[in-house]
Amino acid sequence: MYSYDLNRPLRVGTRRSALAKAQTHAVIDQLLQLQPQLQIQIIEIVTTGDKVLDTALSRMPGKGVFVKEIEDKLLENEIDIAVHSMKDLPTEFPAGLKIGAITERVDPRDVFVTHFKKNLEEMPAGAKIGTSSLRRKSQLLTLRPDFEIIAIRGNIDTRLRKAESEEYDGIVLAAAGLTRMGWQHRIQQYLNYDLMIPAVGQGAVGVEIRENDHETESLLKPLNHQLTEIAVIAERTFLAAMGGGCQTPMGGFCEINGGQMIFHAFVAEEDGSHFRKEKVAGRIEEARAVAEKVALVLKENS
Repeated sequence: MYSYDLNRPLRVGTRRSALAKAQTHAVIDQLLQLQPQLQIQIIEIVTTGDKVLDTALSRMPGKGVFVKEIEDKLLENEIDIAVHSMKDLPTEFPAGLKIGAITERVDPRDVFVTHFKKNLEEMPAGAKIGTSSLRRKSQLLTLRPDFEIIAIRGNIDTRLRKAESEEYDGIVLAAAGLTRMGWQHRIQQYLNYDLMIPAVGQGAVGVEIRENDHETESLLKPLNHQLTEIAVIAERTFLAAMGGGCQTPMGGFCEINGGQMIFHAFVAEEDGSHFRKEKVAGRIEEARAVAEKVALVLKENS
């Protein structure tokens, strides 16, 4: 049985954005509730995705543009844990790293923010909608082919400011970010899964550790939320089976109700064409198998 040495500060790596720090502090608060004597040192790390703001995420080379520099610090033993949005993590981990805990998911849906006080379906023809996601773009154009989709980058408060400018009529982003920042009042519309399927891992936070750091693993174990872990692993199984990432418009979400689950997924072209969508139910124990089945069906129908 391993136990964490409370005389050793826990070095926590995070991105520098306000949202990343908010979710990092949420993880720290949970740890301190369990171990009030724990010493914490927060280390802010700027990632490629934070530095390069003039290029669409789908056009950036490589994977993990919001996590690589943080993972490097973890491998170099400069931090002990790395707090990530699970949707930012590639399906394969660098050798020597793994997830130590996935905390309870907050609302995984996407939301619409606009100064028009109208829902997406009510927006005027040709409305200019901002998003940085090919997944959102393709689903928006399937719903409303008349929309003009405009790329938008930057942290959450920057995007919200742009949503209130004349440059955009509205933006689509994750409910989780606004929830963690306490900005739910900015939301015009929550987009249910029939309107927009979320990104794999959206709304969930993962804590990454070194594989051989058993003391830290034991410290984090109580933070792991089993149902969230089951859902996120199924979603990541789907993504790996599809062989996709941010360069391919697709979404996968495992909805769990009691002992049952429904896997929602789609894949399409960037302009919304060749849109294929699946929704398959099963028992919670079958989540990964259902996810693999959905991926197989979507690939066969491509």
